[in-house]
Amino acid sequence: MRLCENRHGQVFFMNSRSSASTSQGNATVTDDRKYQRVSSPLFVVGVWRSGTTLLYARLNQHPDIRLFYEGDLAILWPMFRIPYGRKSWVEKWEYWNAGVSRHGLDPTRLTTPVASLAEAGELAGRQYTGSKGGTIWGCKSPSYYDRLIPLSREFPAARFIVIWRDPEEICRSITRAAAHAPWFARYGSSHRAIMACEQLKNQCDKLLAKGGCVYQIHYRDLVNNTSNTMKRICEFLGIPFTPAVAILEGADRSAVFEGDHHALARGNKIVFRREPEGALSPAIATKVQRYKALWKAETGDNWLLCQHFSAVGEDKPGVWERAIDLSKFKMFCLIDSAPPFIYSILPRWIWQGYRFIKYRDAQFVHRQLTKKRTTLGSGIVR
Repeated sequence: MRLCENRHGQVFFMNSRSSASTSQGNATVTDDRKYQRVSSPLFVVGVWRSGTTLLYARLNQHPDIRLFYEGDLAILWPMFRIPYGRKSWVEKWEYWNAGVSRHGLDPTRLTTPVASLAEAGELAGRQYTGSKGGTIWGCKSPSYYDRLIPLSREFPAARFIVIWRDPEEICRSITRAAAHAPWFARYGSSHRAIMACEQLKNQCDKLLAKGGCVYQIHYRDLVNNTSNTMKRICEFLGIPFTPAVAILEGADRSAVFEGDHHALARGNKIVFRREPEGALSPAIATKVQRYKALWKAETGDNWLLCQHFSAVGEDKPGVWERAIDLSKFKMFCLIDSAPPFIYSILPRWIWQGYRFIKYRDAQFVHRQLTKKRTTLGSGIVR
């Protein structure tokens, strides 16, 4: 049996016959018996700047939970569709975003041949979690906002925690983060975030309709009512509540990317940060308000995000505006998905050459992500 949430936020038990067999079938992926205690994966998802890092830090305080920080192995899914990609998945994962070294994984224990993304994910997840004595492995990543359904296919027993935040607050946070992180300074970042809220809701609705195991929370509840929110999450996961998940002192954030835009996540206080009123351009501020009015009119309080809107206007985006916004969003999605797709199917040495030409240093990206030394072999340019 497993705890799940229905459309109305009610927690219930669900029979997981197929998931149990999947989990047990892969429990012997390593020879270490303690890994057999590890259960199905947990994915923490939200739109960028919605509090996923804060929730990650909270959850990883629990002795039963070990989540990867934006491991993003799932966005490299094409790598597992080709033989040479599956053979070198550990090295390619490390070179992509330092996924192995950031989490202190031993690459020599990831050499078991894998036939799919699911097998690779479980192999890495069980090592990461089992070595700490935990029982729940998983990953937190905003990159999965449009991949809940594909993830549920790869991992039938997976559980999902989705965190929502007011899109106006998200866009203001993106604007502030853009001063320190070029990734957020890209053209269309705020537009991506607004439309990603709709995309994530669509994914949640489809997953719930399939009987998926989903629990949804709001950023303000995580910040202002931390203890009760974390108690409900522990109940959803079927694990005992521990006060450690309600504080930040002692949290292990060694896998978090470097950068000033993660400063609050590295602190020891849970702070609701109000962004400057003038942070948004008039065009984005107006668009946010129109979409909030649309979502409120369409869903009322059935969508947790809308329950926390203090007030919305009457002006909603028209059919033409929505069509243009959706087209732009799809274009941005195509642009964003191209690098991981291309990287997944190309030999690593080609990407190393590309980074060397671009940065004059093949390991430049690694140093921007973490201070930990890469686990790649000595034959790789450092």
